[in-house]
Amino acid sequence: MWRKLFGGEKTDSADDAAELHSSGLALNRASMPRHVAIVMDGNGRWAKAQGKSRSTGHEAGARTLKRIVRAASEMGVEVLTVYAFSTENWKRPQREVDFLLRLFDSFLEKEITEMHEQDVRMRFIGRRDRFTERFLHRMEDAEARTANNTGIHFNLAANYGSQDEILRAVRSIAERAAAGELAPEEIDEAIFSDALDTAGDPPVDLFIRTSGDLRLSNFLLWQSAYAELYFTDTNWPDFTPEELAAAIEDFTGRNRRFGGLSEG
Repeated sequence: MWRKLFGGEKTDSADDAAELHSSGLALNRASMPRHVAIVMDGNGRWAKAQGKSRSTGHEAGARTLKRIVRAASEMGVEVLTVYAFSTENWKRPQREVDFLLRLFDSFLEKEITEMHEQDVRMRFIGRRDRFTERFLHRMEDAEARTANNTGIHFNLAANYGSQDEILRAVRSIAERAAAGELAPEEIDEAIFSDALDTAGDPPVDLFIRTSGDLRLSNFLLWQSAYAELYFTDTNWPDFTPEELAAAIEDFTGRNRRFGGLSEG
């Protein structure tokens, strides 16, 4: 299915100029975003529109996530980071929180073997101090099993908030400075980036949010400083590889100046 969607065998680095075709869209690998971030919003709205429970919406969203990870990999995206559970989501009804945590656990149990076989490297970003020992073990096992994979880097943000991440990074750097390991004048963007949960990954190029809301919601604020924003009314369970391709095509047509001027 994926070769049909994306125009044949996945190209390697020697074929950067090759175009990937998806449902009539032409994607030029040379201008592909390296890092795509997605706020997976709209599971509850999708369920409500169909007269179903919010739990059903979350389950449908998990199936969509599996498809999108594979599609992003086939398209040549290097890093995919998705917002699964924020530090603010603990405020939701306890029944829904418990269901989401069970769903994460089930997702890992069922999907990690296939992701490993597909050469996906998985990492969790966010705080880990509120999860059960069982789930922590599952997370650590997934990261350890896929640590040496060389395919797409898949970051799943769970109990994550960007402001919290930035504060944790500041504290870490301050502790190093207080211990004499680092002089204040040595602190630069590279050192700060390496103190974040996404250390080692490139900045976000394309930031996608589904379900119509037009905000960042405390997601990857530092990493998305120069990201291109793409908003769609599509609820996450209905988000398809074709729409991901459309978002990437839109990205490739933008003029990214990074504060400078366009050539000519």
